[in-house]
Amino acid sequence: MVLEPGETCWRVAQADRFRVIVDAADFFRIAKQAMLLAEHSIMLIGWDFDTRIEFEPEHQTLEGPVTLGAFLDWLPRQRPDLDVYLLKWDLGGLQMIGRKQMPFFVKNYLTDPRLHFHLDGVHPQGAAHHSKIIVIDDSLAFCGGIDMTTSRWDTREHLDEDPRRTDPNGASYKAWHDATTLVSGPAAQALGGIARHRWRRATREVPKDYLQPRDLWPEGLEPDFENIPVGIARSAPAFDEDEQIREIEALYLAAIESTQRTLYIESQYLASRTLAEALVRRLREADGPEIVLVLPENAEGWLQRLPMDGARRKLLNMLWHADRHGRFRAYYPVTEAGNLIYVHAKVLVADDTLLRVGSSNLNNRSMGFDTECDLIVEAEMLPEHRRGGFRARVLDIRDDLVAEHLDVDVEKLRAELDRQDGHLIPTIDALIGSGRTLRRFSPGKVLDEDSVLAENELADPENADPEFLHRLAASLHSVWTRMNDQEA
Repeated sequence: MVLEPGETCWRVAQADRFRVIVDAADFFRIAKQAMLLAEHSIMLIGWDFDTRIEFEPEHQTLEGPVTLGAFLDWLPRQRPDLDVYLLKWDLGGLQMIGRKQMPFFVKNYLTDPRLHFHLDGVHPQGAAHHSKIIVIDDSLAFCGGIDMTTSRWDTREHLDEDPRRTDPNGASYKAWHDATTLVSGPAAQALGGIARHRWRRATREVPKDYLQPRDLWPEGLEPDFENIPVGIARSAPAFDEDEQIREIEALYLAAIESTQRTLYIESQYLASRTLAEALVRRLREADGPEIVLVLPENAEGWLQRLPMDGARRKLLNMLWHADRHGRFRAYYPVTEAGNLIYVHAKVLVADDTLLRVGSSNLNNRSMGFDTECDLIVEAEMLPEHRRGGFRARVLDIRDDLVAEHLDVDVEKLRAELDRQDGHLIPTIDALIGSGRTLRRFSPGKVLDEDSVLAENELADPENADPEFLHRLAASLHSVWTRMNDQEA
């Protein structure tokens, strides 16, 4: 069993219902639908929020204003007992001026006592609050990798030309792949505890008391699982009187070790040497599992590309070198016209026995420097008579993701899986096409991604360092000097 409270997770809580939500078009709509059910409290905890985003960019089907900011302004006036808490990582405040968001929040923070907004900077220098949680009346909770911010909305078709995929300034942005979860019942209440802890630490204020969970599941939304134990795993840095939390790292290592046949991972980054070494150990085994990684072709923005792509190059080469039995592939997705689809999803599927979705990536920061939160379901947490249905649904979710990337229907993917005796790598390789598809990373593909910041402990730290900013400035100055010397 992978889930062990106090080791690989914080706790295990029962979910009345559990649903994986893929891509932000569905998430934004379902989140609004869920918030419309709130009567007492909504807690939004995130890395970033942009109040100008539209829940439904094309056809409005739900009551209330279409943009996040106007909706949060409107909703408390329709619900006399409703308080809304929005906690955003404080570095986002630098972005807010350019987005012209601040007047909205200042106006409502001063005039509406039931709309509470705070920028959260309670963390060590250089760390980030990266978890993405929404809790509604302690009865529903979203937890995963999707931020309610600009340049996230996209459909599962990832069209090349989609007039709905524009930022609030009217500029088009690239296709974006993401994932989150929705849970109800005691698991949602437990996530409410995490949200309250964050709010108290950031504000020294106590939010509303816990509520007894009630049935708020959005109408028309089919759950993937019902009455299922859910593991909640966290990462957090040591700060003030709080000890470091590394449950997510322990979870990854246990999941990698437990996999028998196929390990499927989607991640924004590959930069953790600890996790890569665990994968290497499995690849060296004569009868170890297949390992499939789906990553973006490059990290977003040049500042992230220097350390993250450089580290990825080293770790991919390490994995390729260890792959003496031909059981490793790394892919990146492209659109019909060959344009890049950015992978922001954070998903792990171990065989048909474990599913994890959250905010953490395969990088050092996610293991114990940034705040993260992941949800996990596992077959062994269920009685024997329920495990068969659980395993089938886990494979449904995995195969649905792979089929999306390959632009084939699940039936075609399953037929090829049968021809390949259930092996995922030859199945994917056989279905790679010329349009929207997956493309393989190769040593030649990443040859020019070497960087002096690769695996730099300041660019992707694991632990808090009181001298972080001073050391980072010195490191960047050194890098800048070396780059200039190379160009001279």
